[in-house]
Amino acid sequence: MRNRELAFLIMVGVLTAVGFASVYIARQDVISTSSLTYAGFFFALYVAAHLVTRYTVPFADPYLLPIAGLLTAIGLTEIYRLRPGDAFRQGVWIVVGVSLFSATLFVLRRDYRRLETYKYLFGFTAIGLLLLPILPVLGKTVNGARLWIQFGSLRFQPGELAKIMLIVFLAGYMREKREVLAQGRLKDWGPLLVIWVLAMLVLLETKDLGGGLLYFGIFLAMLYVATARIGYVAVGLGLFLIGAVGVWKVTPHVQDRVTIWLHPWTEHKVYCPTADSFTLRQNCQSFQLVKSLYSIGNGQFGGTGLGKGTFTTTSGAQIIPDLNTDFIYSALAQELGLIGVAALLLVYMIFVLRGIRTSLLAQDGFSKLAAAGLTFGFALQTFIIVGGILRLIPLTGITLPFVSYGGSSVVANFLLLAVLLLISNRANREVLR
Repeated sequence: MRNRELAFLIMVGVLTAVGFASVYIARQDVISTSSLTYAGFFFALYVAAHLVTRYTVPFADPYLLPIAGLLTAIGLTEIYRLRPGDAFRQGVWIVVGVSLFSATLFVLRRDYRRLETYKYLFGFTAIGLLLLPILPVLGKTVNGARLWIQFGSLRFQPGELAKIMLIVFLAGYMREKREVLAQGRLKDWGPLLVIWVLAMLVLLETKDLGGGLLYFGIFLAMLYVATARIGYVAVGLGLFLIGAVGVWKVTPHVQDRVTIWLHPWTEHKVYCPTADSFTLRQNCQSFQLVKSLYSIGNGQFGGTGLGKGTFTTTSGAQIIPDLNTDFIYSALAQELGLIGVAALLLVYMIFVLRGIRTSLLAQDGFSKLAAAGLTFGFALQTFIIVGGILRLIPLTGITLPFVSYGGSSVVANFLLLAVLLLISNRANREVLR
């Protein structure tokens, strides 16, 4: 298995080198070995990660790490194309993520299931992490949502780590109470609902709509896996729709997001709060989304080619704000075209497929639920950001896993990958016995 993993990582390294060279040539019109610096360092880092997996999880799925490597390579290449300085910072965060990934494998290699013993600690720690952005000194509001904490120049989104901790709590609690949860006795739902209500109240306070949808979706998916009761999912979706309409009625930020989603273009002028004047909506509130859609359309089927997309004006200003974070999919769609981003989404689908396979192979309830929750959370997060950019759903500020610029997202996804590999290693080892 590990030799197969190494072979795929070598392929990823070659593709990364080609991608960086293409971007460098498009930017500089010359061929230089300096264009391969990022690719060489990136490949060495993942070879080190492979050696760790070979020692700690020899029976783990051989495809998950190469897929993560490919996705981070695509993201790092595009970030380098957009802002070389951000690519260096993203590279540092990838090093941190791989380091924590390796440390997690080493610490939990003997039996990761002892995490279940601390399920309540994980649950309340997750709530604490979600509360941090609300604090007046640490918290920072970005684009209407209070999701960040800041220490000097370091800015971090604690909700990314809270997501994984809540999944561990839900897996532990639902494994213990799955039979009584299926019976529907109210007293056994108490601790679960208390922690969940607290989490949703915090998310409502921070106005993190994407996070609220993500956490609620993970909760319903894990509840269905634990109980096999489709009725719970139906009731949960109904409650979500009622709550969504209620929040839309009373929250101006949500009303703006829905209006932008339904009517990004206007033929008459509307009030623009940022300019304190009247203008077309596509020139104000929906400017970012509209320019993103134009970028996707400009890519057509084959794309313009890496490094050849149009993302700045003649004066050097960015056409799409926050392009390398929330809207990196739009940049990739322009330069890789429909064919390229369709292939990217297929890579995400393969990752999800391997995660589901891991959940099905797991022999114990905690492992099944944890793998299912982590995999579904990864899939739903991808859908929320891509669906928002394509106007399938209202746009929310969630990152594209492993691809978007952002340290907290990269670190959280590497921790997610580590736990999936630990579960996969145990499941495959028991099957081979």
